[in-house]
Amino acid sequence: MTVDLPRLASWLRCPVCAADLEPVDRLTLGCANGHRHDVNKRGFVSLLGGGTKHLGDTAEMLEARELVLEGGAYSPIADAVAAATAGPGARVLDAGAGTGYYLRAALAASPDAVGLAMDLSPQAVARAVRASESVDGLVADTWRPLPVRSEIADTVLDVFAPRNLPEFHRVLRPGGSLVVVVPRPDHLGSLRAAGTMLDIPSDKAEDVTTAAAPLYALHTRETVEYDLPLTDALRAALAGMGPSARHAAAAAPAHVDATRVAVDVLRLTRR
Repeated sequence: MTVDLPRLASWLRCPVCAADLEPVDRLTLGCANGHRHDVNKRGFVSLLGGGTKHLGDTAEMLEARELVLEGGAYSPIADAVAAATAGPGARVLDAGAGTGYYLRAALAASPDAVGLAMDLSPQAVARAVRASESVDGLVADTWRPLPVRSEIADTVLDVFAPRNLPEFHRVLRPGGSLVVVVPRPDHLGSLRAAGTMLDIPSDKAEDVTTAAAPLYALHTRETVEYDLPLTDALRAALAGMGPSARHAAAAAPAHVDATRVAVDVLRLTRR
């Protein structure tokens, strides 16, 4: 694939000194202070550095996620995310992008928009970049200072992912939107009742809104709820695509025929 190096660089700042990154060679980005960062031939750059304590998704988790998402099981959630995203020409950063499914949906709803898929997993970022010519890729840790320029994004997406609210605020333009998707207590309830998935706090949306209040104003809160018929493959993939895969790997998928999808989609405006 051809790497759009100027477009990729336009998102980024040096993780060492925070100076803007620019193309300095065919597959190299650099800053004015002499720091250099190699770009992968698959179209993304890793600015992770050392010392992270977190783990990216495994290849098995990504395969499970693709089975769920590309099969349309969560398409109503993707539609709600797309509806909350900025309009034509938007710059959209997806923090914890995974395979880029929700980012692609957001870009499809915004003509001439471009996106940056950021994730801790190089395998996930490679898939996200490969799936869309409008997406650049960044391997980085959401919990650390982001190697992303200040006030560069119109929208930040955070879908079932960790939230670094101060850093998201910094990279958003004034008045930009943070779109957060969190599960409701009954999300995938029949699978959780069977013990194959982790429990959910009682009101994650309320917790997010409260934590965000110093930096963001709540614009909209949309609840997306529907019943999802299950096959054996989909049951196993739902349990294997997220954090439950690490904590309940030994548990067999529950033999239930359907489950409830229930999430809140929050649109928060940068103060």
